[in-house]
Amino acid sequence: MEFTFLGTSGGMPTKARNVTALALQHGAPRHWYLIDCGEGTQHQLLRTRLSVMQLQAIFITHAHGDHTFGLPGLLCSASMNGRTEPLFLIAPRPVWNFVESALGNTDSSLSYELKFLDSEAEDFYWEDHALQVTTTELSHRVSCRAFSFTEKNLERQLLKEKLVADGIGAGPAWGALQKGEDVILDNGTLIRSGDYTTVNRAPRKVVIGGDNDNPDLLAAACNKAQVLIHEATYTQEVADRVGSWPQHSSAAQVARFAQSAGLPNLILTHFSSRYQYNPNTKPYIGEVEAEAAGLYRGNLFMARDFARYQLSRNGILEATEPQGFPAQPGSGQRPSHDKARDQHD
Repeated sequence: MEFTFLGTSGGMPTKARNVTALALQHGAPRHWYLIDCGEGTQHQLLRTRLSVMQLQAIFITHAHGDHTFGLPGLLCSASMNGRTEPLFLIAPRPVWNFVESALGNTDSSLSYELKFLDSEAEDFYWEDHALQVTTTELSHRVSCRAFSFTEKNLERQLLKEKLVADGIGAGPAWGALQKGEDVILDNGTLIRSGDYTTVNRAPRKVVIGGDNDNPDLLAAACNKAQVLIHEATYTQEVADRVGSWPQHSSAAQVARFAQSAGLPNLILTHFSSRYQYNPNTKPYIGEVEAEAAGLYRGNLFMARDFARYQLSRNGILEATEPQGFPAQPGSGQRPSHDKARDQHD
């Protein structure tokens, strides 16, 4: 299971960070899923190995523009590339209305079926060959959901001694059983995969939050999860100065929750555009990391655009480059408080 961050800025892009989008790969080698689609997401994809032709579903946490403005362009580009396979759009209904309006008012059409599912439906549940997905309601200025992704079809180990003892010799039946399929033998006997195979590990589970000022709402969702990906728009000091209206989490809030929930891995993202990578500027994004690290004792990661993370079958999360916060050449001083920016964060 692999994650690629396509945008890690909240509200507005910066020279170093695009607005929110995240790719999740699991299952077939090239299949992937998109969570949120801020403006410019399709440009970010051009710098990866991901193709809209293998995109399985798009999940949108909420209707704010920094999570949705990239949708019409990405959908149309998939069409112009010749996509014919249906594509799921799992989102709040206002997002569907936005997409329909954007396509209809720009004389745009799609070469494939766009299947909409309301993520706010009380009985929402979605699955495909690789993943099961559920939602959790969050606390934000507009209706917002977190998505929990749990893998399906874990690899099975054959109980060979039991098969032999029961007179079931090696052959095609063994292969079918290992795939999780029940088999009818030549003599008409039904043998069930669950009786002759075992699964030796827990399914991987990842919780990806949208904008949210109350991480405790994710307590149930994070049960047995190996990874939480959550916004940390500000440090607590900036959050207190900005006030409650934006309804975002501070790094301290998320870190306290992750520690209390016993989460082994935490990835922070959606950083306010005020935060800079140059340690000689204020505010420096390392302040967000330091605040979280002071409260959370698990594996803490600060997402960067195009950073990739791999979650192994045994639940170990490893990061690939780029990591850390080096100085950015040409970065200029920004004011530490900007009322206009607060309206977008």
